[in-house]
Amino acid sequence: MSAPQKNRADLAVRLGGDLPVFAGFTQTARARAMARLQAVGLPHSRDEYWRYTAPDLLNGAVPNLGAQHPQGQLGAKLNPLVLTFCDGVFDAAASSDLALLGGKIALLSNANTDLHFAQDIYGSLEERGQTPVARPFAALNTALAQEGVILHIKGKIARPILLNYVAKADLSDVILHHCIKLDAGAEVTILEQGSLGARGNLVIEADLATGSALHHIRSQTSDDAALAVTHLFACLHANAALKSFTLSAHGRLIRNEAVIELVGDHASAHVAGASLTDGPDHHDDTVFITHQGRACESRQVYKNVLKNGAVGVFQGKILVRQTAQKTDGYQISQSLLLDGDSQFLAKPELEIYADDVKCSHGSTAGAIDDTALFYLQSRGVPRAQAQALLVLAFMAEAVEEISSPDLAEDMRAQVEAVLQRSRL
Repeated sequence: MSAPQKNRADLAVRLGGDLPVFAGFTQTARARAMARLQAVGLPHSRDEYWRYTAPDLLNGAVPNLGAQHPQGQLGAKLNPLVLTFCDGVFDAAASSDLALLGGKIALLSNANTDLHFAQDIYGSLEERGQTPVARPFAALNTALAQEGVILHIKGKIARPILLNYVAKADLSDVILHHCIKLDAGAEVTILEQGSLGARGNLVIEADLATGSALHHIRSQTSDDAALAVTHLFACLHANAALKSFTLSAHGRLIRNEAVIELVGDHASAHVAGASLTDGPDHHDDTVFITHQGRACESRQVYKNVLKNGAVGVFQGKILVRQTAQKTDGYQISQSLLLDGDSQFLAKPELEIYADDVKCSHGSTAGAIDDTALFYLQSRGVPRAQAQALLVLAFMAEAVEEISSPDLAEDMRAQVEAVLQRSRL
């Protein structure tokens, strides 16, 4: 059986019987997504962008939930508006009053045809993100997602919006799809924390109008056995700014994809991540940034700490089109291997068609600095604590991409908690 045939056969098994019927403004986008998905099938390890991360676990039977690690509320000092999803279903009792956002929010499950802005976004950025690389799990999400939030941000929202995920049951799949539209000059901070469940599939589509700003921070540290694939699709118009940071720990297999288009002049996109991966766990960051406007800036900063045979993957690409003169693109991926059994697999890429650009990329993997470790121990610091301090220092560059000091401190505290719990 050829790889494409295998992909489609896996899809037929995954979909099972009759597909759900959806009504409302998402109907057309769902049909187009299902057609794309049936054309390519689910990903296979022979696919170029899955060569380092075998998708078998994401295609096969759903595992049981792992040990849950409770965490404090992300951004608690900033008094966030909380939207809770329990096993993929919106939990109104555990959420803030939706009216506090002044009618700028709706749920995908009860959205109506009057949401013209969402009709233009739902599935559209995901569809554009399928070229030149197919992203079947994103198409699966668009076709089948039953819940998510639809946000229309018209000004500067002072309080962050926290998307809180709670897993209680071993469901076959939890699929959430969020749409965010920022008007010109708008600004919002979106936080995510918790577990999507035994196997989660998440898509965020964000359209940033002129001069708008989106701050996005995600914490994936709560479930030992989680399987998750997430996608952030963002389109940035002139002078728009995106800052996204993800902290990952635990999780049997986690793959985070970011697909970002800088279509307007002077737009800026910073995406960063820090992961602590132990034992049989596998973590994958895949980023594709397209520069189309003039004088745009992008940064990719990823740090991985690996132990006990863990695997870390980074695939990052910067595509600079001919119109994107004065581009400034920066990409760095670094891995700290705490033993000789772990692996870091990197695939940095630059594809440049403009002649007035500044682009760079780098990727390194190495052991902890024995000299620094010895220095700390010679000053009376126990070895485990000395190693934890060096890990925190190693991750600092990624955490510094967070604009809010309070949220950056939250991330540092979560890293420390993971280090203490897992004894990395």
